[in-house]
Amino acid sequence: MAQLDSLKLTIPNDLSYLDIALSFIRETAAKFGFAKTELGQIELAGEEAVTNVIKHAFEKGEHSSFDITCERIPLGIKVIIKDKGIPFDASLLEQYDPAKVSADNRTAGMGVFLMKQAVDMVSFVNLGMEGKETHLTKYLPHKNIEEYFPGQKLEVDDKPPAPVIIQERIPYEVRRMRSEEAIEVSRCAYKSHGYSFFDENIYFPERLAELNRSEELISLVAVTTDNIFMGHAALHYPHVGARIAELTYAFVNMEYRGQGCLTRLSDMLFNMEKKYPLTGVYANAVTNHLFTQKVMVKYAINDCGVYLAASPGTWVFRGISGESKQRLSVILCFKYLAPPARLTVYPPAEHREMVERLYKNVGAAHAYAAPDEEQVSAIREKSSIRTDIYSSEECAEIWAEESGRDLVKQVKASLHDLCLKQLGAIYLYLSLEDPATCALAPELEKLGFFFSGILPQTDIGDALVFQYLNNIEMDYSKIQVLTDTGKALIEYIKERDPNLVAR
Repeated sequence: MAQLDSLKLTIPNDLSYLDIALSFIRETAAKFGFAKTELGQIELAGEEAVTNVIKHAFEKGEHSSFDITCERIPLGIKVIIKDKGIPFDASLLEQYDPAKVSADNRTAGMGVFLMKQAVDMVSFVNLGMEGKETHLTKYLPHKNIEEYFPGQKLEVDDKPPAPVIIQERIPYEVRRMRSEEAIEVSRCAYKSHGYSFFDENIYFPERLAELNRSEELISLVAVTTDNIFMGHAALHYPHVGARIAELTYAFVNMEYRGQGCLTRLSDMLFNMEKKYPLTGVYANAVTNHLFTQKVMVKYAINDCGVYLAASPGTWVFRGISGESKQRLSVILCFKYLAPPARLTVYPPAEHREMVERLYKNVGAAHAYAAPDEEQVSAIREKSSIRTDIYSSEECAEIWAEESGRDLVKQVKASLHDLCLKQLGAIYLYLSLEDPATCALAPELEKLGFFFSGILPQTDIGDALVFQYLNNIEMDYSKIQVLTDTGKALIEYIKERDPNLVAR
């Protein structure tokens, strides 16, 4: 029998049903493998979220119901509380300050504060006419790499001893990672980047193994004939079943660099049979050195965007020169794995020429159009946006899943909230296949967003990407770019960076 990965409970908006809701959440979490301590934390967060919906999501005296879904995810559980009550703007929530409680007994914002303390991730999703959701994500307790080895072995040395590079060619094989080898991937990531890598999952071997079991991650390793670990690369699906995946987690132990590991790993990743077939792959190539960009050129994973200030400047690249202390920018690259269908896309007039150039660079020939009066008048009233926050990267993404006339208002509210959270860079994704994008983009740019690039075949269709820098000034001279298209794109973005234009 297939494993049940999602359970849903529908209850009335009545506090007398709270215990039933909490029992449902707790027992499902226990079924998914959580132990006593974590169950208490999940139940606490669930109590705050469910109580908030019952007390505040509906008009006084209104009799309604809402849904609670407990979903198994590769690393734990996601609890989704969905209602169609009064619209809610998470950006207006007062930030709870524990230091002020004793002074003036203020408790505003305490519920959200407690939720964030109890689970790993709390997010609020505005679904427009479909209502809204509160998401609570809790990961199963897995051991960090530090728990596998004595702490002194993992101390960061500013000047670690140079490894002996193996000059002669050695025989090795490339294959799927075995669960017990996940620890070697974590160690390799540490040796390459210390604890500065953008995704903390890389430091939790059991999480890597679980992501591979769910096929959300496809990990390949290069190992010698004596079964000594050399390197790793992976395809990471944004979610199981996505059409595109990211080429990422590419590490080769320094002594084996020059053996062609990354070449063979990438070849197999692109060509192997996959449980969830892909139509494209994308990658983020760092700009503090040219090595990664050269790999992208080799595999025709071509430039289509630039994410400015995507990571903190503390990201470490051991054994590679050219480090910079300003926030790290990356080149967004894309490769079709199957011939793309010809689309009609609606880029904003100002950016049409650059959008055409980027599509040509990745090998797509689409039809370009501007919306007519009928299409503009048919733009829906309500929008649906999703906001994803990446705390370790100090950045966020806003996805316009449906673009309506209130999109600018919704994005502005989300932007305000993200800036208050002191996130450095915020990226906005708009569907190029939606005529509303052409009509609404100029108003979004007035909020301080500016051009970033394109990303084909996302969940919202081919996407136009804008970016916003939150009190960050870029020194463009420190951004290293390899290709002519990349250089032209950097200049194009620089000319439109409102932080420079305003000077």
